[in-house]
Amino acid sequence: MGSEGMTILPQVFDWLRLVEYELLLFAAFWFVLGALDEFAVDLLFVWFRLTGRIGERTLPKGAEQAPLAGRAAVMVPAWREDAVIGEMIAHTLRAWPQHDMVLYVGCYRNDPATLAAAMAGAGDDPRVRLIVNDRTGPTTKADCLNRLYAAVCADEARSGQAFAAVILHDAEDMVHPAALTAMSQALVEVDFVQLPVRPMPQPHSPWVAGHYSDEFAEAHGKAMVVRDAIGAAIPAAGVGCGFARATLSQLALLRMDEGGKGPFASDCLTEDYELGVLVYRSGGKSRFLRLRDASGDLVATRAFFPSKFEAAIRQKARWIHGIALQGWDRLGWSNRPLDMWMALRDRHGPLTSVVLAAAYILILVEFTLGLAWMAGWAASEPVDPLVRTLIAISFASFLWRAIWRFGFTTREYGLAEGARSFLRIPMANWVAILAGRRALKAYVRTLRGELVHWDKTHHAVHPASTTAWIAP
Repeated sequence: MGSEGMTILPQVFDWLRLVEYELLLFAAFWFVLGALDEFAVDLLFVWFRLTGRIGERTLPKGAEQAPLAGRAAVMVPAWREDAVIGEMIAHTLRAWPQHDMVLYVGCYRNDPATLAAAMAGAGDDPRVRLIVNDRTGPTTKADCLNRLYAAVCADEARSGQAFAAVILHDAEDMVHPAALTAMSQALVEVDFVQLPVRPMPQPHSPWVAGHYSDEFAEAHGKAMVVRDAIGAAIPAAGVGCGFARATLSQLALLRMDEGGKGPFASDCLTEDYELGVLVYRSGGKSRFLRLRDASGDLVATRAFFPSKFEAAIRQKARWIHGIALQGWDRLGWSNRPLDMWMALRDRHGPLTSVVLAAAYILILVEFTLGLAWMAGWAASEPVDPLVRTLIAISFASFLWRAIWRFGFTTREYGLAEGARSFLRIPMANWVAILAGRRALKAYVRTLRGELVHWDKTHHAVHPASTTAWIAP
């Protein structure tokens, strides 16, 4: 290397050391803060388990055949879901044979394939109502749900029989046979109920699709259970959730006072999440139910999640945009400490993506400086004691989090998937980083006046067509 290059190198490495220090301080600080937040939830979970305040109740055999506590309307919005909607309807009708259930499926006039598939799945079962949106699709999921809600209201007025519960599901969902009765009976005492979501493993996509299994196993096995135990808001997942009919009417009146056409905010990307929080803030009671059937299966909504990297980014970007960014705008902040804590947890998506990106840039910087040190181009320098402490805590918290994730994934999916959960952490991080970037760009576009649209996930196959797990 020439003398000019040797003169520049020290300056470059000095600059890299400065970048290294700033990135270390930034990433480690937020990692530690996040670790304290998660550790608080861990301690609550352990305490509640030891004191018997949380646990999974096992349903008696035949519970899925129990009568409903009043009529139930199940609403399923569908836009370009011809690959899955027919199987979803057919499976739901088999799994839920109760005559007090009516399945409302929302389609669009410019989507004849989905309408035809829905008609084929419904067959001649009188419990299915196919509702065609009078607007050209795609609008938004919330708009489609509001059209279904209007149909529910019209049917109630026409028949003189009111529904007791309104259940939400998506076109790709595979329902559990006991889920309807569990939600129906719970809604006698509470205003909103949410069942767990259980992503189905996909052998052809063990890393992208698999990381959803890890995240939901822990979130719906621990975090949501703790929220339920401490009386915090239970955000709706949009599937496997139900509202008491009177509660949904009250929320619809609130929306109409704001110029809306139903209980769902048509300009919101995560209208389900928002509705669950509004139940809590309006004084309603919510429950997160973890139940097992007589054979030990989790009473949960099963579905295939995105198996391709780009699709996972798009889906999570929609969640971050709706929950973190729109949620900040639309729901604001509560002055109640518990509600504020949960809101901070829900809205950390953009910050998480920035911190993770900083950490991965830091790895590149450390690698470069390490090579320079081995080549003799740069001398090693002592690490600041504060930074060393933060790094040690961050590393310990990473191992702690990995152990918890391994435990929850293993409990739900077995040892092999639990072992893969360690290896899937980088995949989950990269999806989070890129989804945060995409969400921020989409949010900025809406600030400039662009309308939100249904950036939905494509579904190619329904779980019921690939598994023997069907209603008895």
